[in-house]
Amino acid sequence: MKKREIAIVGAGYVGLVTAVALAKIGHHVTCIDVDKRKIDVLQAGQSPIYEPGLEALLRQTLDRKNLSFTSDHHDALITAELIFLAVGTPSKKDGSVDLTYLLEAAKAISYAATGEVVVVTKSTVPVGTSEMVKNYIEEHALHEVNIHVVSNPEFLREGQALHDTFHAERIVIGANDEYGANLLMEVYEAFNINIIRTDLRSAEMIKYASNAFLATKISFINEIANICEKLNANIDDVAKGMGSDSRIGHQFLKAGIGYGGSCFPKDTNALMQIAGHLSHEFELLKSVIHVNNRQQALLFEKAIDRFRHLKGMKVALLGLAFKPNTDDMRESPALTLADKLVKEGAEVTAFDPIAYEKARAVLPKEVAVTSDIRQALYHADFAFIVTDWDVIKELSLSIYEKFMKSPVIFDGRNCYTLDQASKYEIEYHSIGRQSVRNLLVEALSTH
Repeated sequence: MKKREIAIVGAGYVGLVTAVALAKIGHHVTCIDVDKRKIDVLQAGQSPIYEPGLEALLRQTLDRKNLSFTSDHHDALITAELIFLAVGTPSKKDGSVDLTYLLEAAKAISYAATGEVVVVTKSTVPVGTSEMVKNYIEEHALHEVNIHVVSNPEFLREGQALHDTFHAERIVIGANDEYGANLLMEVYEAFNINIIRTDLRSAEMIKYASNAFLATKISFINEIANICEKLNANIDDVAKGMGSDSRIGHQFLKAGIGYGGSCFPKDTNALMQIAGHLSHEFELLKSVIHVNNRQQALLFEKAIDRFRHLKGMKVALLGLAFKPNTDDMRESPALTLADKLVKEGAEVTAFDPIAYEKARAVLPKEVAVTSDIRQALYHADFAFIVTDWDVIKELSLSIYEKFMKSPVIFDGRNCYTLDQASKYEIEYHSIGRQSVRNLLVEALSTH
């Protein structure tokens, strides 16, 4: 493998993981970000995001001089053979994609690039964006340049990003010419992962189609779970029976209170906008989004049905990040629940083992935040389980008995089996399964 000079624009989640991974396999990588404070933190070997194993690998590649960070676009871009675009592409109010940061990166490339340059789009962008980037750079280039644009969508799962990078099921490379595609294939050669070659637009579409399909599986199983509750069926058994069919598979068939994070909500809304611009009514995806929005309020509705009002009640909100093994609070169901609880007049103490600091900045000011789960549970009238962290799944139900004023649990992630719940003097409500009522219901029916 030939060592390549690589620049990555954007030191966010995707950019940082990509930079560290490419540096690990021997390339010289310079990661660029306009946030100088973030650059200083990274250059000191500290990761601004929580991702298992990332900080250790960051320090290792820095020590080997394979990785560096800068806020100076020009110096980093002028020597790069490949330039990865990993900037943010947030949603606008109408759900469409804001390409402001991408165009700013393209402008920086047009000022610095010379000769043969491969620009790799890793940011999730609407179909046709890579072609637009190529045209923009060529039109504004200050020097003679031959731009080759490649679409290389990422499929990283937060909390498992390094594993997904080094052990991916596929690498998608979309290009309309062979030069850029071949160079990127050479860069990835050391990973020894199956590569799928497509044209530019198909690669961009693969990203949206993949995330939309996974979101569809989640909303589908949640709808089945809601029906199971009304039919006295068990969603765990139903999902197991469904997933054993190889055409369906077990992944993304875990019932809960819906998806969150930076990808699924943004990408499903963006695909809806793309379809709308083509005068295509994407009815299925519209329903997926609607189901998920409704599902995020499910625990709150269960609590209202159970207690009738929540004013003055003490609530433990367990798990704040949108999923385990990350500190990402974007589109977390905990945000929706906390807001509803505060508006109802409940006294909320929220727990997360990792995301508690970031949570303080986005939760309502009335919510107390802690990294001690027992403190959250102490004298609580009921608890919401929102994120299935191992520390929550491994917590004995006896702790709820011991610390809570009344151990009533609304489990949005089905962390415990019904057999486990039946062994304790608790009241346990989950998703798609029958409730366990081993508590004196009469004493709690009115508050």
